[in-house]
Amino acid sequence: MFNLFKNEENKEPKDLKEVLRQFEELKKKVEKISQSSKSSVQKIGMIRYNPFSDVGGDQSFSVALLDGENNGIVITSLFSRDGNRVYGKLIKNSNSEYSLSKEEKQAIEKAKNE
Repeated sequence: MFNLFKNEENKEPKDLKEVLRQFEELKKKVEKISQSSKSSVQKIGMIRYNPFSDVGGDQSFSVALLDGENNGIVITSLFSRDGNRVYGKLIKNSNSEYSLSKEEKQAIEKAKNE
């Protein structure tokens, strides 16, 4: 059972002042969790496509993994008959210092709008 108003000794709060103190402690914990979760992956966008005319199917893809502030990575896998190439680019504020393909931009936009 979740005991919101239990104190360290596992007893009910004795007065309103103690309840308010416990609310303040709870508020601080929630703020800390909220701040730490901003840097975790919260948004995912994936695009499958066929960049080469000699390969059938949408076997290539770009996937964007973004946090709450649109920072993260985009990973692209390009499949061809000769092999598979994988690229990773860091994303900061929805952009990269490296040039982004049309599909990578679409994956980022899709993640931002999810």
